[in-house]
Amino acid sequence: MELSSIIPHIEVLIFASEKPLTALEIVELINNTFGFLEERVTLDQVESCIEGIKEKYASEFYPFEVKESGGGLQFLTKKDFHQTVAQLNGDKFLKRLSTAALETLAIIAYKQPITKGEIESIRGVNSDYSVQKLLEKELIAISGRNENMPGHPLVYITSKTFMDYFGINSTDDLPKIKEVLAEQILEGTLINPATFSSNTGIAEDEDETNETSSLSINDDGHLEDKNADDTTASNDNPETEE
Repeated sequence: MELSSIIPHIEVLIFASEKPLTALEIVELINNTFGFLEERVTLDQVESCIEGIKEKYASEFYPFEVKESGGGLQFLTKKDFHQTVAQLNGDKFLKRLSTAALETLAIIAYKQPITKGEIESIRGVNSDYSVQKLLEKELIAISGRNENMPGHPLVYITSKTFMDYFGINSTDDLPKIKEVLAEQILEGTLINPATFSSNTGIAEDEDETNETSSLSINDDGHLEDKNADDTTASNDNPETEE
């Protein structure tokens, strides 16, 4: 089967699906559609078509695009049109997670699998409410119990809804902690002693050149009086004529 005839079927599957579709799921669905054909669609063919579809909708002509989000492929509105689409969803679209919930979600995302006790030891406060809210919003899920800890507490991980909510395809797409911290580090300002030297200034007239200060900053960054140094130097190292 030619790729050009496969592409429309892939597009309609992604568009009509209520959940993100993986390439393997698309292969199975298309082969089920054309089950009577001897030539079956392969994963390589579908992946090639998907790349072409992504490139097609990346054009400025379309207000939406095909992206991998939530563990599969979806049609998503481009950022330039988010505010327009927000009007359709009203308050539901504008709802935000609380600071406590975001803190808890960030800890789970980067430390998963993790227990509630471990979350609270990091935050320093009780996290029952935040964990419960995240479960209700299906941003996290219970993956089992930690059999190595007393009481076998529940273990939490992020869900596919979490990936879809934040527009990523897997937790590997999360920004690295080192990268986030690096952006917050402020470097000290390097001071060049010559910058503060009065000799570097440009005099506006002849009188100003005669009123320059004898104070300057040495190579070690300390303030010094050049006249005093000259006097000291002449006393300590008297010149002798041969």
